[in-house]
Parts: sequence; structure tokens; C-alpha cells
Amino acid sequence: MNPVVGLDVSKGESQVQAFLDKGKPYRKSFSIKHTLDGLDSLLEFLRDIENLADGKQPSVILESTGQYHMPVIQFLEEQQYVYIIVNPLISHRARSTNLRKVKTDAIDAYHLCELYYKEELEPYKKRGIQLLNLRNLTRQQETVSSTAAQIKLQLQSILDQVFPEYRGVFGNLYSKISLQILSIYPTSEEVLSVSESDLTGKIAELCTTRSEKWAKKGKAKKR
Repeated sequence: MNPVVGLDVSKGESQVQAFLDKGKPYRKSFSIKHTLDGLDSLLEFLRDIENLADGKQPSVILESTGQYHMPVIQFLEEQQYVYIIVNPLISHRARSTNLRKVKTDAIDAYHLCELYYKEELEPYKKRGIQLLNLRNLTRQQETVSSTAAQIKLQLQSILDQVFPEYRGVFGNLYSKISLQILSIYPTSEEVLSVSESDLTGKIAELCTTRSEKWAKKGKAKKR
């Protein structure tokens, strides 16, 4: 036997169809949620197929759906199942040759199983959960960095309009002490409205790692 399980993956859930061998579908298609309970039920189903196929572990075939299929892929890797990720163009071409043009998740899962027996498909090269997580973290880091850069540019633009003298007061405009002082004294008028001792004391209070002499330099620059 050459069992396979087809998954039509969508946001938060998948439609499941199994074949025990070519031309031998097993049970009706059903859906699972991408939750712990849902994936556990998928694992139970995969093990049932394995028992029916004389101990041969079924392959799993699914279309590439970006982030939607990531929870399923991680789960399959944890359970050490071979899976095949199909380019959507290939599966669409296979469906278009079928006389039935109706598109439903159940039919798509069925077609994926048929495609498994028609094409010479290579198992997806396992990258490991840690590598997948690292890739996701890298994308998130790039997004955060891009957002931070935009915010810094917006802050510079606003400062140039309302408090141009503030540029250069601190070596790092975006340091913690700089942003704290700016939140307390957002304009030059507010800085000049307080005494030197009060401003020096506030800087020293916020930055305990620096000396009072350094704090006075900050006051002098603001003037």
C-alpha cells in the first residue's frame, strides 16, 4: 500500500481526505481546526491510516498557503511525518483537467490525493522547527526595525518644527534619558521655564549612571 493524506489548508483549519492506495479513498472528507485538539485528532487519524496500511506511514500532501500552513507543518515535523508541499499552480492545473469544475475544500483535498499518485513529487526538505521559528522571528524583527525607523524619522520631523534646539543636546537623540527629558519638556519654552538646578536635578534623577557635571552640560546645550 501507498497511503496518503491530502490537506486543503485555509486560515485556522484544514479539510482532510485519505487514500489507502491509488484509487482507494478512505472515509469521507472531514475538517480539523489548527488547535491542539484539532491537530491531535489529525494525528490519531494518521495513525489509523498507518495501521490499515500494514504499518506504512502515510505521506501528507498540501498546497503552499504561506503562513496558514505553518502550524500544520510544525506539527507534522514534530511527529516525524513526511509531507509534500505542492505549488498551487501545479494543483490548479491538475484540477482544471478534471471534468468536475466545482471547487470545494473537500474536493480539493481529494484532488491533492489523486495528484500524489499522478505526479513524481518530492518530499519537502525538512528545515526543522527551530529554523522555521528563526525565519519567523527574523521577519518580525525586520518589521519592528522598519517601524522603528519610520517613528524616528517622524520624531525628527516634529522636532525640527517645534524644538529644533533639542537636536544635538544628547549624543543619542533616541536614548532613554533623551526621550524621558523630551516627554517632560517637549518645547524650548518649557525648558527655559525651569531653573538650572531643577533641570539638572531631573536629569541626574533619570540618569543615575552620570555625574551632575554631565547633567549641567545638558542644561547648557539646551540654552
